[in-house]
Amino acid sequence: MSENTEKPEKVHVPVVTPESLTFLEKYINNSSPTGFEAEGQQIWLEYLKPYIDTQYVDNYGTAVGIINPDAAYRVVIEAHADEISWFVNYITSDGLIYVIRNGGSDHQIAPSKRVNIYTEKGVVKAVFGWPAIHTRGGEKEEAPTLKNISLDCGCTSKEEVEKLGVHVGCVITYEDEFMVLNDRYYVGRALDNRIGGFMIAEVARLLKENNVKLPFGLYIVNAVQEEIGLEGAAMIAEYIEPDVAIITDVTHDTQTPMINKVTQGDLACGRGPVVSYAPAVQRNVNKLLVETAEKNNIPFQRQASSRSTGTDTDAFAYSNTGVPSALISLPLRYMHTTVEMVHKEDVDNVISLIYQTLLNIQDGQDFKYFNIKP
Repeated sequence: MSENTEKPEKVHVPVVTPESLTFLEKYINNSSPTGFEAEGQQIWLEYLKPYIDTQYVDNYGTAVGIINPDAAYRVVIEAHADEISWFVNYITSDGLIYVIRNGGSDHQIAPSKRVNIYTEKGVVKAVFGWPAIHTRGGEKEEAPTLKNISLDCGCTSKEEVEKLGVHVGCVITYEDEFMVLNDRYYVGRALDNRIGGFMIAEVARLLKENNVKLPFGLYIVNAVQEEIGLEGAAMIAEYIEPDVAIITDVTHDTQTPMINKVTQGDLACGRGPVVSYAPAVQRNVNKLLVETAEKNNIPFQRQASSRSTGTDTDAFAYSNTGVPSALISLPLRYMHTTVEMVHKEDVDNVISLIYQTLLNIQDGQDFKYFNIKP
């Protein structure tokens, strides 16, 4: 009788708990537009509090949970907290509202969407109106642009709009909320990148629940203002002065229609975390990620970037005198829409990869490519 030498198929063990999922839903449903992240940051810190020793918030709202704050060697795990949004830019005499972007908001998905306008008097509901199909005659239909999409909050004059508390500079977000699709995907707006904040918080939870005593200081960073230029990360990196940084953000699943794999790469939800190759990604830190994934049977994918990663990795890498930094990305479908999708198992595996990598970092570890001999 021949011996069966095939390895048994690895069974995925979930990391996210029902209690964690309750937090994730609350955190995603909260609005945290760029520059207005404070409420979401408070929700995040409240969840993180049992798993850390102390916390810090800077002048612009970047939140940091710290384990072993007195340690000399400092390791950062980081995500960003802000979501794309809109600003009120112009109110017409008829009571319609024109907008400008706050981050990379997509004008093409706006028509017929419901929104929340945030004012000092509270939330004002509105909709992005769009002419009925019956009225859009002609040989060439006009596409949605910033010049022709407008908000309707049910008012008929500028004065009526202003009485609601709406003024130029009020921030606007979509009201779409979190759901689980086919027991396989997490879906919602602002998974880019509050799902990252969720994952690094889960790493802190695992460290605490497993009674891990790290030999270094761990700084769990949820940065603001990534969507308009990595600004929060740049500020907090100068404050922390880390010795190494591991960043997590989302990247594009390229399996859906209208995406060119030749230019965007071949990445898919469900195939695992993505490690990146770019000038800002320090090769020895990246090698540690890959070796950790292989050792722990964590599936992973690879992505190449040309000049920059476009993530907070770049801000940390080029801060201070240069911080060895690497990026772990989560594949996501439909980025910068209200139906962003990530695979549940990928979320578990990103958490596991960051957690296991931390266990393999030594106090005082030197990631330099070479050292000068005396």
